[in-house]
Amino acid sequence: MGATPPGYFKVIGHVREKHSCVSCAGIVQAPAPSRPIERGLPGPGLLAHVVAGKYCRHQPLYRQSEEYGYAGVPIDRSTLTQWVGAASGLVSPLAQAIRRYLRNAQQLHADDTPLPVLDPGRGSTKTGYLWTYVRDERPWGTAQAPAVWFEYSPNRKGIHPQHHLRDFRGVVHSDAYSGLNQVFECFAPSKGASRSDARAGPPRIRRSLCWAHVRRKLYDLYVALDSPIARESIDRIGKLYAIEREIRGLSPDERRRERQRRAVPLLASLHACLLSQLGQLPNGSALATAIRYAIKPTHWPSLTYYCTDGQVEIDNNAAERSLRRVALGRRSYLFAGSDAGGERAAAMYSLIGSCKLNKIDPESYLRYAFEHIADHPINRIDELLPWNVSLSQPASMSRAA
Repeated sequence: MGATPPGYFKVIGHVREKHSCVSCAGIVQAPAPSRPIERGLPGPGLLAHVVAGKYCRHQPLYRQSEEYGYAGVPIDRSTLTQWVGAASGLVSPLAQAIRRYLRNAQQLHADDTPLPVLDPGRGSTKTGYLWTYVRDERPWGTAQAPAVWFEYSPNRKGIHPQHHLRDFRGVVHSDAYSGLNQVFECFAPSKGASRSDARAGPPRIRRSLCWAHVRRKLYDLYVALDSPIARESIDRIGKLYAIEREIRGLSPDERRRERQRRAVPLLASLHACLLSQLGQLPNGSALATAIRYAIKPTHWPSLTYYCTDGQVEIDNNAAERSLRRVALGRRSYLFAGSDAGGERAAAMYSLIGSCKLNKIDPESYLRYAFEHIADHPINRIDELLPWNVSLSQPASMSRAA
């Protein structure tokens, strides 16, 4: 018995009969069925397969074109590009709905990663950036769905996260990237402002720095130098993480109480230890630089802020995890074709990343979205978000062409 192919293509033909009235000579014909792309050939299944192949399975469109050709369905890469662009326009309202959902959170994880973009005028590529913002409240046991929101920008200037977070009020987990400093300075009340001025001003954003960054710097030096000083600091930070593993899933108040009781004394001891170790090192050494990163007066309060708020995490790993699929895709397709391609990638990564956070098959969800979004009322678009739809059956292996 021969092997069963993993999938197949089928052409769906719609017959629309015309009927005329013998009395009035009027002609009646059934309306054309709704398609994801108006007058387009791909059905929801094929369109979802192409999009998921590019942004979820990291297959560039030229490779997909080759695969379809081997299956006896030649589809030019330029045609696939047009389909992906049209699909991005379809899901744009969903990406905007995810953005609104994240802006309503009380805390976010933020990070960025470079995205090479073709620059035809120079005959090479330029560096664009994808910014990621993650809402994940599962560590303190809420029922709110996790989600991730991506935005593209042609550069890494601080004005972009300022714009992204203009309606956000709460805590942002981040690294110490200086461009983000403008976000917190922009939204913090000035020192001379009165209370009434502070209330009338923009919402306040607080920063929580990432302990994983501190540990990573020390760990790299421990591996390279076998430094006992770095090893001691790593062990102390490990005790902080041990507390976090034990309190995961507790309520915010319980998490805060446990951190105040157990983590605060460890942090005070760690700070004193780092100061003592710094005095034993040459000022210009890499280990001294790593220690100064942690105890810097502008960093330490943000590193210890998590102990005062049970809704805040010890690190920014949620944002870093969301960027892994971007890194894998970047190795496959190498660059985006234009700034518009970067914006399309941001919209698709928002949907696919949110699906994965909610343990939903991205291709099944995209097929469902493409089947329904064209006829769905725009004022009820939240009903089509990944965590609000019910996918009772797995995606069909057929690809409607």
